[in-house]
Amino acid sequence: MKSLVLAEKPSVARDLARVLGCTQTKKGYIEGPEYVVTWALGHLVELQTPEDYDNQYKTWRMEDLPIMPEKMKLKVIKKTSPQFRTVSQLAKRSDIKELIIATDAGREGELVARWIMEKVRWNKPFRRLWISSQTDKAIKQGFRELKPGKEFNRLYDSAVCRSEADWLIGLNVTRALTTKYEEPLSAGRVQTPTLAMIIEKEQQIQAFKPQPYWTLTAVLPGFEAKWQGGQEKRIFNEEKAKELRDKLAGEAIIKHVKKKVMKEAQPLPYDLNELQRDANKRFGFSAKKTLNVLQKLYEQHKLVTYPRTDSRYLTTDMVGTMKERLEAVSGAYKEEVRPLIAKNAQLPKRVVNNEKVSDHHAIIVTDQPVFLQDLSSDERKLYDLIAKRFMALFYPAYEFETVKVELEANGEQLVAQGKRVINLGFKQVTNSDLEEASLPHLQEGAALSIKSVEMKHALTEPPLRHSEADLLAQMEKHNLGTPATRADIIEKLLQNESIDRQNNRLHPTPKGKQLISLVADELKSPDLTAKWERELEAIAKGKGNAKEFLANIRKQTAKLVQQVKTSEETYKPHNLTGSKCPECGSFLKEKKTKQGRVLVCSSLECSYRRSKDPKLSNRRCPQCHKKMEIHDGKAGKYFQCRQCQVVEKAEDKKKKMTKREERKLLNKYSDDSDFGSSLGDALKQALKKKE
Repeated sequence: MKSLVLAEKPSVARDLARVLGCTQTKKGYIEGPEYVVTWALGHLVELQTPEDYDNQYKTWRMEDLPIMPEKMKLKVIKKTSPQFRTVSQLAKRSDIKELIIATDAGREGELVARWIMEKVRWNKPFRRLWISSQTDKAIKQGFRELKPGKEFNRLYDSAVCRSEADWLIGLNVTRALTTKYEEPLSAGRVQTPTLAMIIEKEQQIQAFKPQPYWTLTAVLPGFEAKWQGGQEKRIFNEEKAKELRDKLAGEAIIKHVKKKVMKEAQPLPYDLNELQRDANKRFGFSAKKTLNVLQKLYEQHKLVTYPRTDSRYLTTDMVGTMKERLEAVSGAYKEEVRPLIAKNAQLPKRVVNNEKVSDHHAIIVTDQPVFLQDLSSDERKLYDLIAKRFMALFYPAYEFETVKVELEANGEQLVAQGKRVINLGFKQVTNSDLEEASLPHLQEGAALSIKSVEMKHALTEPPLRHSEADLLAQMEKHNLGTPATRADIIEKLLQNESIDRQNNRLHPTPKGKQLISLVADELKSPDLTAKWERELEAIAKGKGNAKEFLANIRKQTAKLVQQVKTSEETYKPHNLTGSKCPECGSFLKEKKTKQGRVLVCSSLECSYRRSKDPKLSNRRCPQCHKKMEIHDGKAGKYFQCRQCQVVEKAEDKKKKMTKREERKLLNKYSDDSDFGSSLGDALKQALKKKE
């Protein structure tokens, strides 16, 4: 009898099969003496769409809403149905005694496997592989410690609740908005409050009015000191600033010299959210890009632990593996790691906390040796962040001394601050920016002459728009989504044209601004969605009630749809052009895509679409070297660079003859009786006839 192992992806399945000794590669699975390893392709099964329940739902009508089937049904995804059939056939084999779920160790991974099990009507025993890294050692240990499948029933319940809630609210509200306002408008329990936060920041920026202010800096022997009135360092009245400047002339008395030695503890290891934020700040990576690169480091290279984690702590059973992990990175980071191994450096106690680890511990390196030359540029950058954050744990705290000097000049306060590094500690690994501001030796009561006073003018600045790092922090703060889903939420808002990304900052589009005004207040509030996420987490831990949660979601869905139906708000497409559709006569809308700007029909029933921007060719402009546009003219195709006003005719390139074609022609036109013609003449004749 054999065990059927179900992985989430083919790449993971191949690794599992290799470790388990499966060598017979078949279509859709790999078989061995004890195990048969197969895989999903992400999801093979999904919730049925409204039209699967009733054909009438193919046409979107307001009177059909809300659509809430009594029991949510599943269907096989058509695109990946061949692989589902393979899994189904394997499940029915008489020599298969059990199923081992080896999908991603998380909520969504559990859903992938359980839905497949439900659809194939699995009724045999099943167990769960729960590992945090894809190294051979971790896989072997995981299979020695397989867990009973029923232990994860609550996690599955939570996953089902999440999926059905998104279907009920997202689908119904989206259909209601789209039908009422005749515009593709997307809403959801996580994406809508996320959009609301971006728009709220935009409103703050638009309402902001810059104010002029002045600062005063006194130049003293060997250092500078800034004027400070209480906690305020800025002066919002020019006349007052001038008066203070004149008043500060003369000398200053040192009132206080305060020195303080401070320590900064090593930062905790990364969770996914923190890593996405750092990668965005340092490299400009989008949250989605960080997750994709991280997934490769985890699955393909096996260099980091499970990526979709919300914990920044490690468990007690991992302490004994630290030396192996340090040795794994020692080849790439010799100077940083060798001193740690030599003195048997230990983890700080605050990093090890079982209670703060839910499904998975923090993201750290594995015991797989790293060869940086095998990684792409993006993979190296991300691995470098993770490895250095991990190594920093074993270094001492960063220690420094701060000096604050308070002076008085004609009754006004001046403040100077200095900083001296005592011990770099972990910062010698993380390459953090270190600023030292040295001050001369100063004694309380000493009088110093003020050489000059500089008065600077500036304007107050509006708050910055959210970067992805800022938005991820806000989503985490309000418990919007999970570390695994936040990147997809941001990408969905970009694809729906609700927001735009410019210079690594997120701007709401006119469509997004109108959309948020059409949605009910409770749906755009992060508080409601955060409450749902807490309830889902409680269900996963066995402290919540799944039936009660879904019953509330259905009530909420009906209420939200009713609010759209009775709303008196209006929507005006911001991208409507004056051109009309040649097929139905409706006005065309202009949309921005990765392929350039396109014109689409504003009627939802019409599918007319054409490119607005000219197509770019691979021909480069001889002056600016940018790609040239390609056009069809009366004399044929031509290339044009608008910037340089360069135009070139597109000449048909002669196809290069292969050596095989040359030999064939040569044999055809060469005659054994024609001894007078040389090989060169024959070839010349052949090529001439070919032309």
